Amino acid sequence: MPFSRQEYDAVVIGSGPNGLSAGITIAEAGRAVLLIEGQETIGGGVRSAELTLPGFLHDVCSSVYPMAVWSPFFRRLPLAQYGLEWVHPVAPLAHPLDDGSTVILERSLEQTAQNLGADAGRYVRLMGPLLSAWPRLESSVQSPFSIPAHPLAAMRFGFSVLRSASSVAKHAFRGERARALVAGLAAHAVLPLERVPSAAFGLVLGIIAHTQGWPFARGGSQNIAHALAKHLASLGGEIVTGMPVASLEQLPRARAFLCDITPRQLLTIAGSRVPAGFRGKLESYQYGPGVCKLDWALDGPIPWKARECGRAGTVHLGGTFAEIAYSERDAWCGRHSERPFVLLAQPTLFDSTRAPAGKHTAWAYCHVPNGSTLDMTDAIEKQIERFAPGFRRRILKRSVRVAASLEGYNPNLIGGDIGGGVADLRQFLLRPTRQFYRTPAKGIYLCSSSTPPGPGVHGLCGHLAARAALKDLF
Repeated sequence: MPFSRQEYDAVVIGSGPNGLSAGITIAEAGRAVLLIEGQETIGGGVRSAELTLPGFLHDVCSSVYPMAVWSPFFRRLPLAQYGLEWVHPVAPLAHPLDDGSTVILERSLEQTAQNLGADAGRYVRLMGPLLSAWPRLESSVQSPFSIPAHPLAAMRFGFSVLRSASSVAKHAFRGERARALVAGLAAHAVLPLERVPSAAFGLVLGIIAHTQGWPFARGGSQNIAHALAKHLASLGGEIVTGMPVASLEQLPRARAFLCDITPRQLLTIAGSRVPAGFRGKLESYQYGPGVCKLDWALDGPIPWKARECGRAGTVHLGGTFAEIAYSERDAWCGRHSERPFVLLAQPTLFDSTRAPAGKHTAWAYCHVPNGSTLDMTDAIEKQIERFAPGFRRRILKRSVRVAASLEGYNPNLIGGDIGGGVADLRQFLLRPTRQFYRTPAKGIYLCSSSTPPGPGVHGLCGHLAARAALKDLF
């Protein structure tokens, strides 16, 4: 048996950011923790590898980390001591348009507004009050089912953001530049833009862009997992890799099992320990569209028509609000868009450690129907060529992962769903109830992105689940 002892206070299944954060929280309380990872390397969605050519380091799943620098849990950990360094692009985001211009989401509210022409004042009127109130609101967003420290501010914020992106674009703005910016931000929700709460995702990401930025991890996202794991080890936590968990019965005894997995895997792993009523709830849990993801080794930077795109770490490719809304509706309805909305990251413009001198990497994905086996390379690269003519001539090699293959790499990515489940209004409110960290089976907790506050690399799902376990059992 690869364990140092026969019984632990807590066993954590999964070494993604939430699993590692759960382990750290338990270990900080002086409890014995074992963390088990099915893959040979830790990290879940924060891994890096040479996917194309030697010397070109790519982020296998996530690459840009607004939620990580926003996370109060990560901010209080000494991760810099373990080599984690954040690299901030000059601007968080660019959104090029067909007229050759681009909308830049700057760290400065006022500079961003200047990009928006006649909508400059409207953008300030929308985002200014949210930014001013943000210090009073962060704790409510980070722990959405706790009692707000500032109830009136939280209520006003809820009324402002619990809307559809279409509603915000229509009523807050008059011009296409601002509406396109809203569409790209809201598309991170992986919902039709006509659905509530697509605006909430976009507005929160915009707020974080202004307040904390959208950085990369220097040297690759794997360094996030390594820093968390080193801190867990410093607290006495034990990590075992290369051990897929098929059943809780194969694990050592523990008072708490914290599962960084989605409801579907919990049904399998927990087996008969899950009562029939709760099993039905888990079985009805809905997963959303998947992604087709590409990585490129390039012989130079992407040749953007709008040179300002080179100032941004992340680029949204999709043109107008209407086009992006159509693309997101396609994926939701089981169709593959001919002109998909593409989220692209260009880390080597700001982190030269990831590629040989003078060379570059790029990372991108588009949304597709859940479980899709279609290779979207041509459609994605056409969207890039639309705003960066000559891009394909710079490709040295590409790596492609279709949605169906992502689940084989990481079992949490059901059908290629990178968000841990649909975040429509029903599951946004009910998927993550306070009870959902807990299960009817004593000592079994769910701590993945299928719990509050949901998707993103922030560790809060694991941290909050571990706090629940500590309160219940120790």
